[in-house]
Amino acid sequence: MAAYEYTAIDASGKRQRGVLEADSLRQIRQLLRDRGLVPLAVDQAAERNRGLGTKQPRIFRRSMSTLDQALFTRQLATLIAASLPIEEALRATAQQTEKRHVSALVMAIRSRVLEGHSLASSLADFPSAFSDLYRATVTSGEQSGHLDLVLTNLADYTERRHESRQNVEMALYYPIVLFVLAVLIVGGLLVYVVPDIVRVFENTGQKLPWLSAALIGLSSFVRSYGWLLLLLGAGAVFAARWALRQPELRLAWDRRRLTLPLVSRLEKTGNAARYASTLSILTRSGVPLVDAMNIAGNVVSNRWMRQRLVEATQRVSEGGSLRSALESAGHFPPMMLHMVASGEASGELDAMLAKVAEYQQKDLERMVATITTMFEPMMLVLMGGLVLLIVLAILLPILSMNQLVV
Repeated sequence: MAAYEYTAIDASGKRQRGVLEADSLRQIRQLLRDRGLVPLAVDQAAERNRGLGTKQPRIFRRSMSTLDQALFTRQLATLIAASLPIEEALRATAQQTEKRHVSALVMAIRSRVLEGHSLASSLADFPSAFSDLYRATVTSGEQSGHLDLVLTNLADYTERRHESRQNVEMALYYPIVLFVLAVLIVGGLLVYVVPDIVRVFENTGQKLPWLSAALIGLSSFVRSYGWLLLLLGAGAVFAARWALRQPELRLAWDRRRLTLPLVSRLEKTGNAARYASTLSILTRSGVPLVDAMNIAGNVVSNRWMRQRLVEATQRVSEGGSLRSALESAGHFPPMMLHMVASGEASGELDAMLAKVAEYQQKDLERMVATITTMFEPMMLVLMGGLVLLIVLAILLPILSMNQLVV
């Protein structure tokens, strides 16, 4: 039995969309007619082209949001803990969600489970929605017989990751809005206010102060070549994005970022938090350390650090300790290395990694909060200074005119 996504019209002429299970397209159309619906389009939720990999419709090539994934995992863990079969738990989860694409995705997974596949292999049909970390954790839960506990830990991890990302994004939101407003205000003054003042000065025929002359020149340049500045800015953005897609240039840039003041600390702390958190959930779920390191290395955004972690994983596979391997990789905080060594010595590596991840994440949030706290008054001072210069440039000729009249 497969899952099908349909679009139909009811008796009142309204379109309805949803997901149903049936053995064939003909049966789906018959089910819709029995409900008083006129089918317009019926597509299989997930088509598997054997030998050529997974072929998915466009809706499933999108990643499931972190919040949706956390909610799905939490509901699934609760239902499985209540002794419901996996296929029934998936059906109930699909019915509880209000988002059509999430419901269709879950029903497609259920169809694979009904065909006899494991939950992990069914999730593997949707790599854009479920990462290697997620699938490896589910695999370990199925193999150990404690899928509900593993899913609960995975839901906790997903919720913490979502909350941490949201905290950082909210901290950066206000400075970005403030910067955009400052640019718009100064640009508006140069384009719309200054030219009107210039006409008054031109009629007097007097020599303008240097500040006023500079402002008039800047205003004329912005009005005449503003479009060129926008094109150059857009071109610079596209050129930078193209350059970062080149593996050699991206590797060199990521290595450079690890040496820049302030940026290097943010880069190291953020990647250390993600690596330790991922390694913690995997080892806690029973995934072998070497396999866990291979998967956790993929969550590190800095490619130079990722390359060094591949070498660290090789050292561990050859019998080395995790602490010495991470130390040889470099760029990891000393506190993290000491806590990892303590965890290895005490046999509580997963617990220590969880504490490391929590500490590093809080440290990252503190640094971001400190930077944004410093950035806000700096932007206000800069914005006030620019407006003050514009006002002075306008007032100086007026004061000179008053002196001539006296």
